[in-house]
Amino acid sequence: MTTEAIVVLCSCPDEPTARHIARELVAERLAACVQRVPGVQSVYRWEGVVRDEPEVLLAIKTTGSCYQALEMRLKALHPYDVPEIIALPVVAGSSSYLSWILSESVAASHE
Repeated sequence: MTTEAIVVLCSCPDEPTARHIARELVAERLAACVQRVPGVQSVYRWEGVVRDEPEVLLAIKTTGSCYQALEMRLKALHPYDVPEIIALPVVAGSSSYLSWILSESVAASHE
């Protein structure tokens, strides 16, 4: 991964969990911004059973160079055995906003 901006998606079981994870990631500078999107309804198969559960989606703005540390931290903070952690490239955006993401996503191991 590079220092370019990316968006990482991660679903959480509830608002308190989502809020805690979002605050930790921003405080630790693994992300510039985390948006919490409540009201997501996820349908998925887990352990042979089709489930239909409410979740809160996190849209995490960070950089490719922070991704590995972010993934490790998400796994440590998340209550799911296999949390959704999907990184998407940002192909275009406001140059000032993208610069802000790059300046704020500087985990200690990347400074």
